[in-house]
Amino acid sequence: MENASRRAWQFGIAAMLIAPFHAGPVQSETSEIASAHAAFGGPSSTSGQLRSDLAQTNSEHGWASFKHSLNASTGLTFGGDINVMGQSSDAGSTNLTAAGTVLRLYGTWVVTGRDSNDQGALHFKVEIRDSLGGHIPPQDLGPTLGYAGLTSVGFSDAGLILTNLFWQQSFHNDRLALVAGIVDVTDYLDVYGLVSPWTGFSNLSFSTNPTIPAPNQGLGLAMRWRIADNFYLLTGIADANARPNDPAGSISDLFDTGETFKHIEVGWYETWDTRFSDNLHLSLWQIDDRDAAGIEGGWGAVFSASRTIADRWQPFLRAGYADGGGALLGKSVSVGTGYSLFDGRDQLGLGVSWGRAPEDGESSADRDQYSAEAFYRFQPAPNLQITPDLQYLVNPAYAPGLENAWVAGLRVRISF
Repeated sequence: MENASRRAWQFGIAAMLIAPFHAGPVQSETSEIASAHAAFGGPSSTSGQLRSDLAQTNSEHGWASFKHSLNASTGLTFGGDINVMGQSSDAGSTNLTAAGTVLRLYGTWVVTGRDSNDQGALHFKVEIRDSLGGHIPPQDLGPTLGYAGLTSVGFSDAGLILTNLFWQQSFHNDRLALVAGIVDVTDYLDVYGLVSPWTGFSNLSFSTNPTIPAPNQGLGLAMRWRIADNFYLLTGIADANARPNDPAGSISDLFDTGETFKHIEVGWYETWDTRFSDNLHLSLWQIDDRDAAGIEGGWGAVFSASRTIADRWQPFLRAGYADGGGALLGKSVSVGTGYSLFDGRDQLGLGVSWGRAPEDGESSADRDQYSAEAFYRFQPAPNLQITPDLQYLVNPAYAPGLENAWVAGLRVRISF
């Protein structure tokens, strides 16, 4: 994948040269376009990422103006980014380093109902994930340290993968919405305002709950129903053995095995516009036995509460329990907050978590694992984000001889 890494860097450099370095408000109609088909996925979804990026650019200039005009005439909105992550730990006799890059191309094409809330849209996302400079990918650093979890999410060496190719349809003034196709269940299951590993916390404990054995991106179906003004029901099913580097093969295997991941979530939100940041929900999941992988099925539950205070603070409390199923943790609790600066352009994040490895895992059942993370994301230009990150791991579950470890990281994201 050396060529893939080289191409990713070239795309990133080109993006910096052509992207608009103009701070200013986005056009109101662009914001409406972004929010209209962002009703299903959270901040880390394709539509959520597009909405966030559009909010940081001025559609009157250059590249952003072209994309705005294209959307107005065709209903197509697209974007992309190059993400680079480096991490280093002081654990062991020699320091461990990890580095990786992810190039993403994504977009939505509103095909039906463009002038209404009941839209039909195609969502797509293709990624190239690779390690960098001969180092292990950051997603492997946590397990290498014996940590039951991940110190980085998404920065793997999976290569070329298809992570989104689904149809989203809204009904009844968007009170009911369906998605079907190649989906990422973490885009909509157990979502809160700081869930994105591309712009927020790096540790899995503060994004997707580590007690959920969420499958890789693959064939799935989900429904979201706004059952009242402030309440919603979310339910879905997905391929438990999905392989985003071989979507056709995964679909074929799914019809042979029938092994699936199911979920249901009931939640409250204060307003529709703040449905992820001001949110309270309970999620239940169940996963079948996965015979080829040798993993028994299981079930679990997660709870999440988050709130925005004074337009800056975003405190959260998240907890989870898993009974089998291959989850990284059997029990977990995490608390923390985000703090937004400069109208949300920059952000500080602080979080601490406790976890217990599954009782059927390799670690001692009475070994508690703790982790803490602090990051600061600053944005010197509309399309450039730089995020220093520091994590502290205590009692890694699968390393009984290791009491603690520091993990320092740096993430750079360039959007185009």
